[in-house]
Amino acid sequence: MLIVLCGAIFLEGIDVAMLNVALPSIRADLGLSTGVLSGVVSAYVLGYGGFMLLGGRAADLLGRRRMFLLWLGVFLAFSGLGGFAHEGWVLLVARFVTGVAAAFMTPAGLSLLTTTFPEGPRRNRALLIYAGTAAGGFALGLVIGGLLTAFGWRWVFFAPVLLSLVILLAAIPLLKDSPSESRGGGFDAAGALSVTGAMMLLVYGVVRLEHPSDGWPLTVAAFLGGLALLGTFVAVERRSARPLVRLGILRSGALVRANVLAALLTASFFGFQFLVTLYLQELRGWSTIQTGLALLAAAADVILAPTLTPWLVNRYGNAKVVLGGLLSGLLAYALFLGVGLDWTYAAMLPSMLLIGLMFAFVYGPLTIVATDGIAPEEQGLASGLINTSFQFGAALGLSMVTAVNVAALGDGTTAEAGLTALRTALAVPVTATLLGAVVAAIGLRRRTGTREADRVPVGA
Repeated sequence: MLIVLCGAIFLEGIDVAMLNVALPSIRADLGLSTGVLSGVVSAYVLGYGGFMLLGGRAADLLGRRRMFLLWLGVFLAFSGLGGFAHEGWVLLVARFVTGVAAAFMTPAGLSLLTTTFPEGPRRNRALLIYAGTAAGGFALGLVIGGLLTAFGWRWVFFAPVLLSLVILLAAIPLLKDSPSESRGGGFDAAGALSVTGAMMLLVYGVVRLEHPSDGWPLTVAAFLGGLALLGTFVAVERRSARPLVRLGILRSGALVRANVLAALLTASFFGFQFLVTLYLQELRGWSTIQTGLALLAAAADVILAPTLTPWLVNRYGNAKVVLGGLLSGLLAYALFLGVGLDWTYAAMLPSMLLIGLMFAFVYGPLTIVATDGIAPEEQGLASGLINTSFQFGAALGLSMVTAVNVAALGDGTTAEAGLTALRTALAVPVTATLLGAVVAAIGLRRRTGTREADRVPVGA
């Protein structure tokens, strides 16, 4: 079962990464405008971020296995549709629905894991393996995407179809229904509509930050509309007999901090990865395959997460390990601030390895903290919350570094101007990681004397 669920989260990560590498080839073949090409990425983010919270609660209410299998099938079908696209609108539809499918499939898979493994050492080790696989999927996707694009960009869509089919065929006999699902009763339709609309508007506003020249009024309107719907959602949930989201779950300081740190973690990493891609391909002229291989060192967490991280958590507790990971990331980004046009890969390697440490020490422990102590019937909700934070942070990080990079570049066209803009934009991942370290340190002080609750026995 763990292999099946890790396969699904690996699929989600590799799908996103491969598409990012293939975008220039797609544009050249289909003659897409810059707006449509950007929309291909944004459509997935909109579907994923907008429906994730609803997807998590749907897993609790409608059945985790059922939601996982159903939406894995939808993911398979619409990924294949993207491969047959000959017009931009088909790609937009395919990526939006694929994002929605991932928004239902991912929290269902994570809550299947947390409800199948009892809380404690075995669940924690399973979560660390799961988290390492998720991050590894994105890192490996950059390399695999480059190889597949060399044969034709359509394989970037067809390869996930084949992997989805294998996972689906294995999942049908291996996954079992969880006995701790909140079946029956009414469904909070007003809450579902308001929170989904709120998340879609907020994510749309974040995505629009990438294009400051498109006009601020619409961006501000998207944020204001999203906040208004979020306020409506809170009011609805306070009065609902069967709320979609029990607001009391947010009284957990550990859960709130875990979600804030999740957003800051992915904001820093995805922003940094985007800037490194610009640096290597546009300023240095590296190929997509070379770029993917350069970033592969950051996938060291695939090995470290299930091996070194449990030992560290056992010895020092989740809070200290998370803080150590964030400090590793902060050092990685700070080292890269001195990047030059003549840097060798050896000069970049320390930053890549330190980023691998950051993910190994932060991603998995945050997932543990975000799901520990949550009632079994609300595990889907907790999974939806943490995945929403990861996704929202990624969208925010990409948008912020893009906006800062474009503003700093101005009308500059030289390599030196591009390098100066890139260094300026690196302030975004540095700031996000610094804020994360501060939040983690505050949480650590509040948890002084409670390390025993965090322990993960090495022999698990």
